[in-house]
Amino acid sequence: QVQLVESGGGLVQAGGSLRLSCAASGGTFSSYAMGWFRRAPGKEREFVAAISWSVGTTYYLDSVKGRFTISRDNAKKTVYLQMNSLKPEDTAVYYCAAGRFPYLTAVDYDYWGQGTQITVSS
Repeated sequence: QVQLVESGGGLVQAGGSLRLSCAASGGTFSSYAMGWFRRAPGKEREFVAAISWSVGTTYYLDSVKGRFTISRDNAKKTVYLQMNSLKPEDTAVYYCAAGRFPYLTAVDYDYWGQGTQITVSS
């Protein structure tokens, strides 16, 4: 069983930056692919980024490519999401997730954090 706890959310102006962290406990963190998802008000949860467990291959939602960077530190059992050039449309609750592979769909992940709110003001 893996427990995930996100941190780093908050309110930021458009164009600003935030870094989310997701700390894992239980299980073998280095054997899990990690993903970030988000849910904006009135919308479905959507994939944002994922990173494989091995060589760190990364995947991104098209609208965040070049602005967001996912990374992981297996020694610290933590995955990060560096978010730059934030836009109001990035406002959402952000969730980290752990799964066997860096899937692009939420249903394929096994463990989820509780989420952290990001609000980008215009």
